Amino acid sequence: MMKQERIMDISIKTEEAAITAISIYLLSKYNFDLPIWALVLLFFSPDISMLGYLINSRFGAFTYNLFHHRGIALVLFAVGFLGHMEILITIGILMMAHSSFDRMMGYGLKYPDDFSHTNLGWIGKGK
Repeated sequence: MMKQERIMDISIKTEEAAITAISIYLLSKYNFDLPIWALVLLFFSPDISMLGYLINSRFGAFTYNLFHHRGIALVLFAVGFLGHMEILITIGILMMAHSSFDRMMGYGLKYPDDFSHTNLGWIGKGK
């Protein structure tokens, strides 16, 4: 990896880490007093969307992207905030935290051709 690419990679991962940390902090405020083990399970719950890949790659990418899209997370959060619906606020924050965590780890939104083909590039051994 070239030096400029490495600097950009670190910059993006730092940004995603900051978004993840802020989202986790917000979850400490909007969490329905759930125990920590439940919050950890909920944090990883968007990954259930990968089951769409059991049907085919196109449907899998659609379901994965639907549950990992930060724009959708922000809309849910905003609607919940404006409508005083704590459940939507919490779901939006959970989606934001999880999606940013995934991006920090190098997993982006999926292209319909292959699970390993993401908006951040190719993941896995064939990188």
